[in-house]
Amino acid sequence: MALRIKGAKAEEAIRKLARLRRVSLTEAAGAAAEEALKRDRNLLSVEERLADIHAAIRAAPDAGVKLDKKNSTTISGAKTT
Repeated sequence: MALRIKGAKAEEAIRKLARLRRVSLTEAAGAAAEEALKRDRNLLSVEERLADIHAAIRAAPDAGVKLDKKNSTTISGAKTT
């Protein structure tokens, strides 16, 4: 998929980043976008982040282990008295 950078400032910033990191323009643009996304995710509210985590957990395959008192201490390593 092609991406055209029309802004002179944006293009120059990507070129500078590519030169600094000694990577291609594509790699520089991708890295900058990923870093911006990571920063922006940290700006989400706790509720939004938890909703994302909850969705990921629901989408994960079932491990097939039913959690009860016996195997929860095995998994966590905690000792019960």
